[in-house]
Amino acid sequence: MSLVTLEEVKKDPEVEALITRGNEHLGAMGFTEHSHRHLNLVASISRNVLERLGYDKRTAELAAVAGYLHDIGNVVSRQDHGQSGALLAYNILRRLGMPAGEAATIMGAIGNHEEEYGQAVNPVGAALILADKSDVHRSRVRNNDISTFDIHDRVNYAVQHSFLRVDAGKRAITLELTIDLAISTPMEYFEIFLTRMMMCRRAARFLHCHFGLVVNDARLL
Repeated sequence: MSLVTLEEVKKDPEVEALITRGNEHLGAMGFTEHSHRHLNLVASISRNVLERLGYDKRTAELAAVAGYLHDIGNVVSRQDHGQSGALLAYNILRRLGMPAGEAATIMGAIGNHEEEYGQAVNPVGAALILADKSDVHRSRVRNNDISTFDIHDRVNYAVQHSFLRVDAGKRAITLELTIDLAISTPMEYFEIFLTRMMMCRRAARFLHCHFGLVVNDARLL
């Protein structure tokens, strides 16, 4: 068994194929971007959350790996992609030589990141939830025709800046957004993302932190 790293996972041809095809499938169905941009960002934020909260380097590395692999189940179906992705990830990580215990931790994190039923079951999973649900940004919108935007396109496109701030001293995790109010409103954000925010609050609580939301410098949570 070996200490598999994020860089090794990124170089794996099977991982690359699943990410590419999964993103293509979601594009065909009209979903926002789930490509390398999203996965690299979620991996980085997941690692950062745990490092800033004082977790050891290896646990933070597992969070980064989970962040990079969390959406590979989209190659199977958008429905229950957390479940299928968890199984795919476990088999890939074991093939790469990751110990069963570490692979199982990542499997549990990925299998519980969907907002319909997921919840934080370990620190890796809590960090993954916070990182994944905080990636709201106009760069994720694939539709180039603003006149045909649905509410999901409009809200994502309205977000000009998003940042997940971790304050270890105050045990506070805050999602900071800058929204173009000419395109969408904070109320519309809550309309489609309330479940996500509740999931983030529970994930932060698992890490013994409070979760907050700041939109255009106004605290809403």
